[in-house]
Amino acid sequence: MSETAYAPAPEAHTLSAYDGGDVIVGDVSGAAHIHGVHGTTGVTRWKALASGADLRGGWEAVEWACVPPGGVSGEHLHTRTEEVYFILSGTGEIYLNGTAHPIAPGSMVLTGLGTVHGLRNTGDSDLAWLVIEMRSPRFSEALGATAPAPAPTPVASEEEPPVPTARLHDLRAERTVSPAGVFTGPLRTLALETVDAAGTVELTADGREHMVFVLSGTGWVENGSDTAELNPGTAVTLPLGTRARIGADRGHGLEFFHAEVAVASPGSAL
Repeated sequence: MSETAYAPAPEAHTLSAYDGGDVIVGDVSGAAHIHGVHGTTGVTRWKALASGADLRGGWEAVEWACVPPGGVSGEHLHTRTEEVYFILSGTGEIYLNGTAHPIAPGSMVLTGLGTVHGLRNTGDSDLAWLVIEMRSPRFSEALGATAPAPAPTPVASEEEPPVPTARLHDLRAERTVSPAGVFTGPLRTLALETVDAAGTVELTADGREHMVFVLSGTGWVENGSDTAELNPGTAVTLPLGTRARIGADRGHGLEFFHAEVAVASPGSAL
């Protein structure tokens, strides 16, 4: 939504571990009402779930947004960040360089640098989506990043920006997507994952930072000292050096969206 989301996510809290590593937990409650997003009329509900200020891997922000029936998020382009839209609920159209494409729950849009994009709610219920905005390697370097991860595929010229590209996926059908070929930055994997009832999964931010957004089910997350509840709409973000165990409640499996971002150590190459 924005290319300058540096402030810590409002109302997010942390799970503080004995070793000093903090896991960021936020949810979509208490969203702000913002008028005229990207030059349009109408109201958008919006909330930041995590901020690049708290992370190492070139994240700009993780956000939740929602427009009512007939609502529009205006067409715009980013020159410094690459953006993922993952549709959570409702139906509509995504505009990519002037062409409309239908979207529904599970649709995921990758927009590279310079791609003109916007969306419209064409259904009769709210259209809600998750946003992951990533700084391009050049923008990260301009901000003084100490060790930006290299692009998964080489850019043809060091003097020119990459050709604007975009790609539309059905993540429910594909389950796992690599943004390579569209994104130039360190975002590596986007996936839908599940935890069976009473099951657990471990996440460790070692060379990777993680963001998990719960889509269905209930459960919990703990990092060795603190525990938080998980419900649909809860986001869990693991900065470098942290770890967490995610568990599903008995009788209720969890499904979540999972993004992984590579983080290079000083002097290393990924």
